[in-house]
Amino acid sequence: MSTEDLPVSDALNVLGGPLLACSYDPLTGWMRTGCCESDPDDLGRHHVCVKVSAEFLKFSALRGNDLATPRPEYRFAGLKPGDRWCLCALRWREAWEAGVAPPVVLAATHMAALEVIPLDALRRHAHEG
Repeated sequence: MSTEDLPVSDALNVLGGPLLACSYDPLTGWMRTGCCESDPDDLGRHHVCVKVSAEFLKFSALRGNDLATPRPEYRFAGLKPGDRWCLCALRWREAWEAGVAPPVVLAATHMAALEVIPLDALRRHAHEG
C-alpha cells in the first residue's frame, strides 16, 4: 500500500469515503500537501485528482494554463502525461465539455468538486488502477 492510499484528513471524497492523497511526487494540492483540499483563498477549487494526459496538457496550454513547462521560480517541475495532479474543478469541467477531460482518481477527488461537476461525469472518466 502506497502513501497515496491512506486517508489524509477528515475530508470526504466524491464517493463519500475518506479523501485519499492525490500525489506526493509531484507534490500537488492548493496547499501542496499532496491532497486535493483547499481553503477559502483557493478561487480555482483545486478539488479534482486527475491522471494527466498529453491531450489535456495541450488543451490547458491553449486555454492559457501551461502545466507542462517547468517554473523553477515556483518550485514547479512541470507535469508530464501520467502524473497525478489536483486540478481546478472548473478547468476539469471545461475539458470535459470540450471532450478532453483527463481521467479522475475518484477516491482522491474532494467532495466539493460535486458543486460544479456531476458525479456521473466523474464516474465515466474514472481512472482504473
